Parts: sequence; C-alpha cells; structure tokens
Amino acid sequence: MQETGQNPTCRVVRAEKTFGGKQGLDYLEGITAESVGAGAICMHVLTMPPGARAKAHKHDSHETAIYVIDGEAHMWYGDNLEHHRITKAGDMVYMPANVPHMPANLSDKPCTSVIARTDPNEQESVTLLPELDAIADKAITKILAERAGKDAA
Repeated sequence: MQETGQNPTCRVVRAEKTFGGKQGLDYLEGITAESVGAGAICMHVLTMPPGARAKAHKHDSHETAIYVIDGEAHMWYGDNLEHHRITKAGDMVYMPANVPHMPANLSDKPCTSVIARTDPNEQESVTLLPELDAIADKAITKILAERAGKDAA
C-alpha cells in the first residue's frame, strides 16, 4: 500500500484483524509498512489472555515502546532473562534493540497493551531464542509456586 509518486497522507487503520506473531501471541493489526506504507514505525494492540506467554525473543536493531492499557504482565529480559519487572495499567515500557525478553500474563484477567516498534515490517526483526524458553518456564513456575504458597497460608 505504499503511496508511490504521491505526497504522504494521514491514514486511519481500524484494528479489527488479528495476526499470529512469531512470538506465539495474536496481535491486532495496526500501523505497518504493509498497512499504510510506514517507513520507520509499526504499532499494534496486544491482548494477552490469562496464562499466556510469548516465546523468548528479541528484535534485531529495533527499539520497542509499550503502553499498558489494562491488566498486568510480567516481563523477563536480559541475556539470560535474569531481570524481572511487573507492568500494570498506565505503565510505559522501553525495550532497547537486541535485548532478549519474554512477557507473560500470570494474572486471572487479560492484559492489553499498545506496542510501537521502530521496525515498520513488525515481524521481520523478530528473532526467536528457544534456548531461553526453559529459563522462562522456570521463572514462571517459581512465581506461580510462590503465589500458591501465599494463597494456601
């Protein structure tokens, strides 16, 4: 949909269709090179259902900004997913390029976020890191076990 030979113009995209990302989650289609001819940005909406998690991955050479609209998500990041943050509605998250990460919704409610990335093609820069998925699974299991222990007490 690139507008060749014309001046760029404002475009409106209604987020109605979904696509399955390499990360293992479903996104609402938004602003991309394909949808509006974007040259340096993409933006999508992601709703992670309770219990969902992405595959460990990174975005080669592209930064990511996330605004959490509703809900709560855990995020592990770093070369071995050694860092952990919990994001909640109203939080903004910055993810530098090439940083391995893995989000998960460990709550009983959906978590919805707006995700913007400096890659207009969105999925082209996604590199899956399957060697980190076992680390992610252990981290999730630990948090769920700790939560179960608190609930039982």
